[in-house]
Amino acid sequence: MLKYNLSYWERETFFKGFDVAIIGSGLVGLSAAIHLKRKQPRLNVVVLERGTLPAGASTRNAGFACYGSMTELLDDMTRLTEDEVFAVVEKRWRGLQRLRQLVGDENMEFQTCGGFELFTEEEEETFQECCERMADFNRAVGEITGHPQPYVVADDQLRRFGFFGAAHLILNQPEGQIHTGKMMARLLQLAAEAGVRIFNGIHIERLEDSPSGVELHTRAGWTLRVPRVLVAVNGFARQLMPDLEVTPARNQVLITQPIPGLKVRGCFHYDRGYYYFRDVDGRILLGGGRHLDHSGETTSEFGPNELIRSALVQLLKTIICPGYPIEVDTWWTGILGLGPIKKPIVERYSNNIVVAVRLSGMGVAIGTLVGEEGAEQLLNT
Repeated sequence: MLKYNLSYWERETFFKGFDVAIIGSGLVGLSAAIHLKRKQPRLNVVVLERGTLPAGASTRNAGFACYGSMTELLDDMTRLTEDEVFAVVEKRWRGLQRLRQLVGDENMEFQTCGGFELFTEEEEETFQECCERMADFNRAVGEITGHPQPYVVADDQLRRFGFFGAAHLILNQPEGQIHTGKMMARLLQLAAEAGVRIFNGIHIERLEDSPSGVELHTRAGWTLRVPRVLVAVNGFARQLMPDLEVTPARNQVLITQPIPGLKVRGCFHYDRGYYYFRDVDGRILLGGGRHLDHSGETTSEFGPNELIRSALVQLLKTIICPGYPIEVDTWWTGILGLGPIKKPIVERYSNNIVVAVRLSGMGVAIGTLVGEEGAEQLLNT
């Protein structure tokens, strides 16, 4: 890493007079920055990002505008009460609506196409449990979304997708999908129009809070002092605050080359949401499988996991696109921030530092709300 001190010209021109520094330029960080400028236009706000683009998951997710499949929510109910689970659903739904208001549907290609959950023949018992609970779920989730029947059995659509070994589908009708890259491009545009300064390639290694402000120590060796700081680095939070209950979790993702005659349309979850896939530009985007190697994927380092990648390719070739000539175009990984419960951490960490992290793999759904809540806490410090 290049070590250097800022010149007088650099310090006076680019890094002087900031009121707030936000660490992390993902969905949470940019939402917070835009909210701060809209609430107090005279604030001098800077966003510091270590990557060329947001380094965690904001530009590396699958673009699902979802709030919870039935099996995922039922699995959550083994650890939380029903009221707690549906409170999480309510926040996800409210967050999606806030994201749509902020970014605009057309700017991120938002489509309410529904979200399917796939069940194989071996999962008949799980499917029957979902059917037994569906009326209760529809009452609870219907009150949240305003949709009269969010969850419906969609077995009649199985044939058109061409899956092998799939026995059942449940369609979650209010869910949708977005173009992740265009969402982030619009947020960057909105931040710039609001007067937010954004610097990439600045890796903050350490924070020191004091009555005179927060000292930001960069990997390059120079420091920056600002009155207030919002930390929005999600899965990397413990690199700055080791005592936070945030566990990094890596996800493996692939996208295929274009597949002629591809029948799959829409967003799909499988196996309690541990696998997810969708069509993109005549291709299949497929990710997940972290449950196959929890310990190996509990990391903030990008990189492959050959066990999981092999399982994803097998799933792709045997169930999702059987009989198609499949070629993987590229692989990537994203880093999530998880915790013992699916509840974000939005709190004052010290006198002048607020944290807004731990999105539990639902950044698209709750990232905007979490960023705005963090901004409000910062305004109240």
